[in-house]
Amino acid sequence: MVSPAATPTPLTVSRGVRLGYAVGSFCTANFSAIPGLLLLIYMTDVLAVPPLLAGFIVFLPKAWDLVINTLVGQWSDRTVSRWGPRRPWMLAGSIILPLSFGLMFIGPPLTGVPAALFVGVTFVVAATGYALYEVPYKAMPAEMTTDYHERTSLLQWRMVFVAIAIAMSGILAPAVAGKSVAGYRQMGLIFAAVLLVSMFGSFFGTARAPFTGPQEAEGTLRGQLAAARTSKPFLWLLALCSAQTLAAGVMLAGAPYFAAYTLGNTTATSTLFAALVGPMLVTMPLWVWLARRMDKRGAMILSGVLFAAGALLAVATPLLGSLYAHLCVVMVGVGYAGLQLLGFSMLADVIAYDGAVSGKRRGGVFTGLWTAVESAVQAFGVTIYGAALAIGGFISSDPANPVTQPDSARTAVIVGLTIVPALIALSGVIMTLKYDLTAERMARATAPSPS
Repeated sequence: MVSPAATPTPLTVSRGVRLGYAVGSFCTANFSAIPGLLLLIYMTDVLAVPPLLAGFIVFLPKAWDLVINTLVGQWSDRTVSRWGPRRPWMLAGSIILPLSFGLMFIGPPLTGVPAALFVGVTFVVAATGYALYEVPYKAMPAEMTTDYHERTSLLQWRMVFVAIAIAMSGILAPAVAGKSVAGYRQMGLIFAAVLLVSMFGSFFGTARAPFTGPQEAEGTLRGQLAAARTSKPFLWLLALCSAQTLAAGVMLAGAPYFAAYTLGNTTATSTLFAALVGPMLVTMPLWVWLARRMDKRGAMILSGVLFAAGALLAVATPLLGSLYAHLCVVMVGVGYAGLQLLGFSMLADVIAYDGAVSGKRRGGVFTGLWTAVESAVQAFGVTIYGAALAIGGFISSDPANPVTQPDSARTAVIVGLTIVPALIALSGVIMTLKYDLTAERMARATAPSPS
């Protein structure tokens, strides 16, 4: 069978396909948020793994991502199937990821180094399943429509589901997990089921998605990687979004520590996440409008500034209290909503631009590199926060042997959640100034050649 023929440059995507595509973001958000939020504290406070080792274990599987994501990208670019080039790989990931995710939090009868090794191995398998699904999934929006602004509108639906999934990850997951092995086991099984349903839902929901991308794939992996390396818009977008992802990863890892040791209330992790995702549910139409008014680059700069400002202001939480901290997180959430929506929309633009100027289908390698780097920098955010805790003298423990943290560790908890991610996010704002794939440039690239 051959890949479906490209449809004649549709401008809009049907509601059914939008919903079918969007539901797959439960995979993206939950697999990104839950390990980033809970895996470090699961190891340090439940499995008695030292914080530096725990941070290293969270980051180590990302080296594998650099290999597997790139390969999956090439495979999906070159696949010829009656399901299209992307969906067969999504189906494979839908089988592998839920099972391995449940095993990550199964709570083996181990502590210390053996427990860290068990978690690390299951995390590598889960990362493989995630790559099989997520890399082709992210390539699809660039191939569903040829319209610059329609991509933002299409992804608006996705971001609503991302917000719901992040709320589940940040509110439900910590509440179920608690601080016990049994709680983490139950949480892992519940969210493994969520992943299974959402990933299969997206696989079937995109069966009728239009395909407007180039029919011919780049012949070699080397050629595809060379195209990615020589694409200035892709490299600048990857750099600026990596900075914002790293900042978010640091804050995500620090949230449960901030709730427990700064606010003095472990359940505040859930309310902090509610403050983060609430703006994502209500501000998406605003960011779509701003992207049209300011172009996507201008809106991205604004969202990065809001994110950094909210993080920086939160440093005063010990003086101003819990309500103030939640208001700062609301500001972070408004900026984060824009970063998420605009980053993925701009990635789709970069892929479509490359296809228009090259006539080749190599979006899978672009998204493979993107997903590998995204996963690595988010995990590196956990490592950075773990290092901050270690520098501050944080003492790891298990529920049966609680400890009192020194003042230096409590200071590290705050600094790691506020000043560090704010500075990283501001570096992303500076890099955004170098991104130059505007609506006008996109229109010139995709305009029909004069006869």
